[in-house]
Amino acid sequence: METETMEGERFDWAPAAPDDLADLLVMLEAFYEEEQLEHDPDGSAAAVKELLERPSVGKIWMLRRGEAVAGYLIAIIGFGVEFGGRYILLDELFIRPGFRGHGQWRVGFAEVERWALSENIRAMRLEVNHHNERAKRLYLTDGFADDERSILTKWLASDGRG
Repeated sequence: METETMEGERFDWAPAAPDDLADLLVMLEAFYEEEQLEHDPDGSAAAVKELLERPSVGKIWMLRRGEAVAGYLIAIIGFGVEFGGRYILLDELFIRPGFRGHGQWRVGFAEVERWALSENIRAMRLEVNHHNERAKRLYLTDGFADDERSILTKWLASDGRG
């Protein structure tokens, strides 16, 4: 979906293709560093490749401004009885610093929402790190609700994380 900002800049959210892999992996590194998350580059690369090959698992969108790659958004399909079946987890959103401030996260979320509705999926969820209060405030203004829950993780594989 192409949009134009008030400043006349044109952005486009479009599904990622296999040849976007290198750009995605560079931005993944930046995202994990910025969000202060542990990162397994090999595991992330395998997961991204799987998403690109298996649309039943989820979808990746690339944000571009002209020829420049400006960011990405990853949506994963989950399943929960609480949600009446399938739901979307907005797994990762990253917009490179030089491209921020134009509301493109909201355009990307709207693109995911259209896709989810076309797939008969009725709920979207996301995680926000506790240190990212600004993002949380923005998401709350976009219709997301704070479920007042914590997500806990137990690593099942001995990949150095658990």
